[in-house]
Amino acid sequence: MAKSNSDCLFCKILAGDIPADIIYESDTAIAFRDINPQAPTHVLIIPRKHISTINEITADDQAIVGSLYSAAQDIAAEEGFADEGYRVVMNCNEAAGQTVFHIHLHLLGGRAFSWPPG
Repeated sequence: MAKSNSDCLFCKILAGDIPADIIYESDTAIAFRDINPQAPTHVLIIPRKHISTINEITADDQAIVGSLYSAAQDIAAEEGFADEGYRVVMNCNEAAGQTVFHIHLHLLGGRAFSWPPG
């Protein structure tokens, strides 16, 4: 699996070629505010390694994927809604709503959510 993909929007953000409101950084992940928020707080958490979809995650990527959830936990606490509740979603492929093919968590908070999501 490639560490980056020159055609990938999120890899371009990682490279600094496209600006983003980055609110979190670690050795394995970064997080930035979504430009089309679906909640008062909507943050995208991406691995620094390019992995196109959930289907391409390997056993070697387990720590990377876990780090995305650790980032979500930290950001939810920092944003002040960890105790109230929040939603974390990762879509896989076009039929599920994935539009950027670099795995990413959507961290949504600051309002109540219904189920099923849609």
